[in-house]
Amino acid sequence: MGRKRKSGEGTVRLRKDGRWEGRVVVGYDDKGLPKTKNVLAMTKTECVAKLESLKESVTPATAVKIRADMPFGEWMEFWYENYSKPMLRPSSQRSYEDFIRLYIRPKLGSVPLNKLTMNDLQRFFNWMRKDGRTLHGETRGGGLSDNMVRNCHSLCRRALEKAVAERLIVKNPIEGCKAPPIRREEMQLLTREELQRLLIQAKDEGYYEVFLLELTTGLRVGELMALQWDDLNFKTGELRIERQVYRTKEELLIQEPKTKASIRTVILPPPVVEALKEYKKTVSSRWMFPSPKKEDAPLAPAAASHRLSKILTHAGCKKVRFHDLRHVFATNALEHGMDVKTLSTIIGHVSSATTLNVYAHVTDDMQRQAATKIDRGIGRAETPTESSQATTSHTMTAFKAQRGKRRYWGSGYLGRTKGGRWNGRYTVTWPDGTKRTRDIYADSEEECEKLLAVMITEMKTEVAAERERLRAESKAG
Repeated sequence: MGRKRKSGEGTVRLRKDGRWEGRVVVGYDDKGLPKTKNVLAMTKTECVAKLESLKESVTPATAVKIRADMPFGEWMEFWYENYSKPMLRPSSQRSYEDFIRLYIRPKLGSVPLNKLTMNDLQRFFNWMRKDGRTLHGETRGGGLSDNMVRNCHSLCRRALEKAVAERLIVKNPIEGCKAPPIRREEMQLLTREELQRLLIQAKDEGYYEVFLLELTTGLRVGELMALQWDDLNFKTGELRIERQVYRTKEELLIQEPKTKASIRTVILPPPVVEALKEYKKTVSSRWMFPSPKKEDAPLAPAAASHRLSKILTHAGCKKVRFHDLRHVFATNALEHGMDVKTLSTIIGHVSSATTLNVYAHVTDDMQRQAATKIDRGIGRAETPTESSQATTSHTMTAFKAQRGKRRYWGSGYLGRTKGGRWNGRYTVTWPDGTKRTRDIYADSEEECEKLLAVMITEMKTEVAAERERLRAESKAG
């Protein structure tokens, strides 16, 4: 018995005249009756291929019967395909599709749109936070992050707002549903000495200009990697930011930034311009920071982040994300007197309110310092002189660049998760040519290193046993 085709795939049948016919619903008339189109072919394979081409040529808007009692899962897919997908980047498209496929359809997909209630949605979001990872057998188990739940909440809200606008439902049932509060990750800032150590080590490893430019502009990593030499005017120091790099599963893409505010011009300090002028003599690419592996391509953001992690380790600095260097720039700019409006323009925020929200702790500290200075002024308290402050704040570190401890081939990977735990990973090639990877987690580096060594030994033993088994079967055969 042949496989039953799923709803929406169309039907394929063998006609009495020996030809194969494929038929699919392409829309509905005013009475709600389906309208279909068909294709004919001499073989079933050819018929299926023609049917797929027909489905791709049909506008999604006409292929779904829009009605108040349609399943919520179908409405989500219709809204995504017609109102959301055309404006999204590939990475965002994949994220939206995963939310709909992995969570919304399995839990709420069959509920009629006009019967969906606030309680249905609230239970769904609560489930995501508590047990969202268990639905598809993820090994980590437990709930999804608050950020993922908020994103899914936003997705459903916008789709239901459109349903209200289309008069399919009277009121948006998501109103009143609570999304997890926004908890911003604590910024990890480098001290002045750590910044010096970072730049000294980066110079020794050939990445000085990358981090010098980041620390003097606060660019997003994708914006920094997308810079070309034509973007920099060496005479005026003007640097134009008008594109960014990001990776999908398939490839590295270069596109315009998401917002108009991200397209901007910043002025570089003269010493930075001179450093880049000298650096340009060593680069034979249109990209300011070219990929060392792929011709005429920029360095990938992930590669830059990985390199930062290595350099920080070698320099003996605490681990920070690449994005934290953006925070370092912004914090230093505010502390040295730059106004919020100017900073907002330089770092590409849509509004000053966003900047104030992100760096509220910095501006609060500045207000307290100002209040202290006023109080000291009134009370005639002694304060450090400008010359003494300048002398102490510009002390250079005696750090010398050094190579960190290298992990040898076969010793696995050791790093830290976003949550702060240590993660060990090892990959082996199975006798059939496939690669298998395992992970272990621990609270300390030492414990993780020990567990990793044990896991590597076990995996190598398993591979050896499998090879022996295959060898024995081969001899027996």
